[in-house]
Amino acid sequence: MTELDPDAIVCEAGDARLEVSPRDGGRIRSLTVGGHELLVTSSPEGPIYWGCYPMAPWAGRLREGRFTFGGRGYEVRPNLPPHAIHGVVFDRPWRVDDERTMSVELDERWPFAGRVVHRFELAPDRLDVTLELHADEPMPGVVGWHPWLRRRLVAGDPGVRLAFEARTMLQRDEAGITTGVRVPPPPGPFDDAFTDLTRNPVLEWPGRLRLELSSSCPWWVVFDERPDAVCVEPQSGPPDAPNLMPEVVEPGRPLVHTMRWRWSPDDLTTVPRSRPG
Repeated sequence: MTELDPDAIVCEAGDARLEVSPRDGGRIRSLTVGGHELLVTSSPEGPIYWGCYPMAPWAGRLREGRFTFGGRGYEVRPNLPPHAIHGVVFDRPWRVDDERTMSVELDERWPFAGRVVHRFELAPDRLDVTLELHADEPMPGVVGWHPWLRRRLVAGDPGVRLAFEARTMLQRDEAGITTGVRVPPPPGPFDDAFTDLTRNPVLEWPGRLRLELSSSCPWWVVFDERPDAVCVEPQSGPPDAPNLMPEVVEPGRPLVHTMRWRWSPDDLTTVPRSRPG
């Protein structure tokens, strides 16, 4: 069942319920499965720290808000000084286009014209999401998602187990920004970008739920340094991609990527905890 509302996209399938908020940056503000909320649904720290929001036209930190494209230098206003982070669409209202689609124009904070489209499809055992970056003029572009997944679905539980394996990680410098140097992943905790995954990431809340993440995106950022949440973020490019490895988006050739979350009840057979590597 799907309800059309200019202020929200709400979908239900089986025992899963999805709520997407256009007012809150086109983000998934709630996803419940079997009565359990999977996401952090609010934060006094601001829009960066809750829900599952789209990132475009870049993801992660953009070093000092600066990049070069077509031989010309550009600056973007830092929103996490001294850097700019997670693009310009997660913190402003979107438009509901139909019962499963919303969109937003890139605003004056980005020096190129274009728009972003976010689509959703909920089934009893999965959520499929598509993110599109459309360019009115050639531009560097990255799309991705930033989910804040709860460590515990129920107070007192032992906490989520993350199974994540990757062959490659980007090194970070003293400013915490990726350098483009590829290294073998060390032990965590992490606030790092990975590629060359050996299998799909799996989060398991023992005795309650198993969640497998997959995506067409080749890069993943894992952030697991907080006690309340774990972030496993599929991205089409790594942090600071406009400087490190820019992908050009052109008119008529949008950048399109997908993400799937597939869940099943956990049968108390736990996934061994693993680290990237």
